[in-house]
Amino acid sequence: MNDRRLTILQVLPRLDMGGSERVAIQIAEAIHSCGHTALIAAAPGPLDSLAKRAGAELVPLPLKTKNPLGIWRNAGSLQKLIAARKVDLVHAHSRAPAWSAYFAARRSGVPFVTTYHGGYSETSGLKRRYNEVMAKGDRVVAVSRYIAGLIQQRYGLGDDRLRVVHGGVDMVKFDPVTVQGDRTVRLARAWRADAGQPMVMLPARLTSWKGQKLFIEALAQLRHKDVLGLLVGDDQGRHAYTRELVRLAQSLGLANRVRMVGHAEDMPAALMLADVVVNCSGKPEAFGLTVIEAQAMGRVVVAANHGGAAETVLSGESGFLFEPNNAAALAGAIDAALDMDLSARLELGRVARAHVGQDFSIQAMQARMLDVYAELLG
Repeated sequence: MNDRRLTILQVLPRLDMGGSERVAIQIAEAIHSCGHTALIAAAPGPLDSLAKRAGAELVPLPLKTKNPLGIWRNAGSLQKLIAARKVDLVHAHSRAPAWSAYFAARRSGVPFVTTYHGGYSETSGLKRRYNEVMAKGDRVVAVSRYIAGLIQQRYGLGDDRLRVVHGGVDMVKFDPVTVQGDRTVRLARAWRADAGQPMVMLPARLTSWKGQKLFIEALAQLRHKDVLGLLVGDDQGRHAYTRELVRLAQSLGLANRVRMVGHAEDMPAALMLADVVVNCSGKPEAFGLTVIEAQAMGRVVVAANHGGAAETVLSGESGFLFEPNNAAALAGAIDAALDMDLSARLELGRVARAHVGQDFSIQAMQARMLDVYAELLG
C-alpha cells in the first residue's frame, strides 16, 4: 500500500456481531499485517477482543449516537484523534459515525472513504439527507454491483469515485476437509435429522423478508417428498413470526418435515449436513454472506436471482438461480439440485469452492480494499 508507515482509522457505531463490524476487523487485520497502524473508533462491544487479536487498536467513542449535537461532539473528538495519531485516512462503515468522520476528515485534510453495506431505505427527504453522507467519500465502496447501481441511481456517482469490493468468506474455517469428528453427528442428533434423509437448509435469522414462508411453500411443491427442511436461525424475539411458520407448515402437511432449529454456532458443520442450501430473500440482499459460505463448503446452492446473490452464484455451474418470490420456481430449482447424482453434485461443489476462493475470499476482499486506500495515499 505504501512504503512508509501509515495510520488508518475506521469508524463504526459499536463493535457488535454484524457483518460490517467483521469486515472492519478483517480490514484492520490486513492493515496491521502490512506493517501499518489500524485504529478502530467505536463504542465497546462483543467483538472488541476479536479486533484486538486482529491487530487493531481500539479507541472507545460514543459513535452510536444519532443525536446531532452528539455527532458534532464526536466530530471534534475524531479531529483531535486524527491530529494526535497522525491519521492518514478515515474509513466510515455506518451513517451516524460517518457524519462525524466526514467533518473531522475534511477539517483535517485527510482522505475520507465510506463503505455502503446496505440498501439504506429512503422513505423521506430527511432520511435521504441522513443517508447521503455515505456517498460523500473520496472513494465510495459498494459491497456488490447491485449496491453500486443504487448509489449511481440515487447520487449520480461515477467510476472516478465508486468502487465495488465484495465481502469475503474465511476459506480455512469454511472448508469441508476441516469438519471432522462428530461435529455433524451431534447437530443431526440435536435436530432429529435422519442421516439418510435429503436435507434442504435455509440459514437466516427468522424474519419475514428472509423468505421462510416461501421456503415452506416450496417444500410442499417438491417432487422429492422425503426432504427435510431445516430453518437455521434465531427469531431474535419475533415469536409471533415463528408461530406463523409453525402454522403454515402444519396447514401444508409439513409438520414432520420442517425443523426450526434456532441459531447454529458451528455453521461449517451445519452446512455440511445440507444437500442443498437455499437463499430466498424476498428483497434483494446487499451481498449475502451465507451464499458464499455454502459454496465454500462445496454445497449446492439455490438462490434468488437478485441482489448480491446473483453476482456470487454461477447459475448451472456453482449453483442454481431462480425467479425471486416464486415458490414453484424455488421448488423446481431444489428438485433439479436433488436430481443430480453424487458425482455431478461433487463436481458442482468443487467448482463452487474454487469460484468463491478466487473471487470472494477474505484475502481477495482485503487486497481490493488496500488497493482503494492506495489510490488515495499513493
